[in-house]
Amino acid sequence: MMMLFLLFLSLASHASSSKEQHIKSIFILAGQSNMAGRGGVVNDTLTGITTWDGVVPPECLPNKSIFRLSANLTWVEAREPLHADIDVEKTNGIGPGLPFASAILANRASSIGAIGLVPCAIGGTNLSQWERGSFLYRQMIGRAKAALLKVNDNGASIRGLLWYQGESDTTSIEDARSYKARLETFFGDLRLDLQFPMLPIIQVAIASGSGPYIETIREAQMGIDLLNVRTVDAKGLTLEPDRLHLTTPSQVRLGEMLANAYFQLIPSTISNNARRNGHPCLIIHFVIGLLWKILTT
Repeated sequence: MMMLFLLFLSLASHASSSKEQHIKSIFILAGQSNMAGRGGVVNDTLTGITTWDGVVPPECLPNKSIFRLSANLTWVEAREPLHADIDVEKTNGIGPGLPFASAILANRASSIGAIGLVPCAIGGTNLSQWERGSFLYRQMIGRAKAALLKVNDNGASIRGLLWYQGESDTTSIEDARSYKARLETFFGDLRLDLQFPMLPIIQVAIASGSGPYIETIREAQMGIDLLNVRTVDAKGLTLEPDRLHLTTPSQVRLGEMLANAYFQLIPSTISNNARRNGHPCLIIHFVIGLLWKILTT
């Protein structure tokens, strides 16, 4: 019996290792509830209890080439809801992460390999809670580095950040007016701490908000003009009855929009692979990032 148990552990370990060996491209998912995913989440007005309807569209079904980093830093098969063990104080549903990864893999022109998603989004968070040194920031950097460390021998690399946040900053005029500068600082800090100053970043311009300054935040997001940063506009996508969160079909559409934006940045991802191989362009990119940081602080 003991021999059978040890054999099972050996096979399980091999299976886990085998999964990690296939991961080539890592994407960080961060922000607040619409990145964590609330598609299909329904609030019972009588009990006040929110539940997920459990409906998983084809674009969000498990795929043998898509993995997620769990809360305990283990690579597992990616299944909805992606943020179930990360955004633990909220009810999670469909988000844009899996549709994004599915769309990337469906593009025959992409040689991106198996994808590893790193969920980090937390619902209801203000941008100030993501500033360098904060718990959420340190957790995101730690998870990103742990994700890479587990597959580093396989030539894997972090390919980009998907960022969807801003709804919570619409309640304060001070937060709204300072949002652009704070967001640029956040992107710069993230790139420096990941030692990837040209990290592709795809942000989402919000379609809703908790307060009256939605357009001020949107203007700030649409006004970001940084290298290797693209903005996808969520305005026009359908919202849940709460008028705050995207519906499941909208999340699927958003994932596809994020994938299309990423394909525009693919040439830029070469710099990350070069960095892994010790290419001198790392020095150039790091100097660019450092100068940018100095000029914007």
